[in-house]
Amino acid sequence: MTARLADIAAQAGVSEATVSRVLNGKPGVAAATRQSVLAALDVLGYERPVRLKQRSAGLIGLITPELENPIFPALAQVVVQALTRQGFTPVLATQTPGGSTEDELTEMLVDRGVSGIIYVSGLHADTTADTRRYERLRGQGVPFVLVDGFSASVAAPFISPDDRAAAALAVTHLVSLGHTRIGLALGPKRFVPVQRKTEGFVRAMRERLGLSPEDVERDFVEHSLYTLEGGQAAASALLDRGCTALVCASDMMALGAVRAVRQRGLDVPRDVSVVGFDDSPLIAFTDPPLTTIRKPVHAMGQAAVNTLLEEVAGTPAPHSEFVFMPELVVRGSTASALGGPARS
Repeated sequence: MTARLADIAAQAGVSEATVSRVLNGKPGVAAATRQSVLAALDVLGYERPVRLKQRSAGLIGLITPELENPIFPALAQVVVQALTRQGFTPVLATQTPGGSTEDELTEMLVDRGVSGIIYVSGLHADTTADTRRYERLRGQGVPFVLVDGFSASVAAPFISPDDRAAAALAVTHLVSLGHTRIGLALGPKRFVPVQRKTEGFVRAMRERLGLSPEDVERDFVEHSLYTLEGGQAAASALLDRGCTALVCASDMMALGAVRAVRQRGLDVPRDVSVVGFDDSPLIAFTDPPLTTIRKPVHAMGQAAVNTLLEEVAGTPAPHSEFVFMPELVVRGSTASALGGPARS
């Protein structure tokens, strides 16, 4: 038992006496400290004593797209941890090609009596989708929060990154490196984040390079799929148009863009600079390490949970959009344009 206490104390960064107080359910321990000890138990593989097992305050559904894109598991982890800390039991429901639809997953969660649902990059982000499904859910008395996407016709809280600002950050960075032929590779036009990134990109290209919106959309914007292969295809089309820098709407697409550049015998970043979006886990360790726009995943996930739980507790959430500012993270995939100014 002494060795076990020492291990837990070391993992949690507290004293053995504090661990003992938590394990024995004694008062006088701060909530954050108690949570650190419980987390240490989980990390070390110890089962929690029965007296410490929380009774669930209810089930909360989390519906995400496929988990192949690492940004979705990263966001899911933030949401799951935040819900668990509040005593709720998260139920992860993932959409996969050929699998259950969003409507089917919603029905399954409602049948299981969830207290609320968080949707990530769902049909609310698709401008061609019928939004009456959310009105029906509201009519059933199930609170919900929508992440990554916006619809004026859905009376619910939305959590979004500032996609327009993200595109502008990427363009500003590349222009400062001397690039003037900058391409944008992104997903299908019908999605709200795609439309917003395009708007931000077109505006930044006009302000920074004096290009007309019509010329930018015709020559420097390419739509594809949010996959490595989609990024490769879009990048190839943009390279054919003489682009020396590529802004991609996801890190997965950016990795595809790097592949397209290399297939032509060119080098990233010497010949072509590439910028991703998300700052997905492990993306800093690619070759070269990817310059990207960091999506504020932790803040967005925490906000989604807080907003939903306020409504579960009886405080109606406003029909509004909480927008979070992204951050440019400069790594090794961007460099000065050949013949351009020195790297900034």
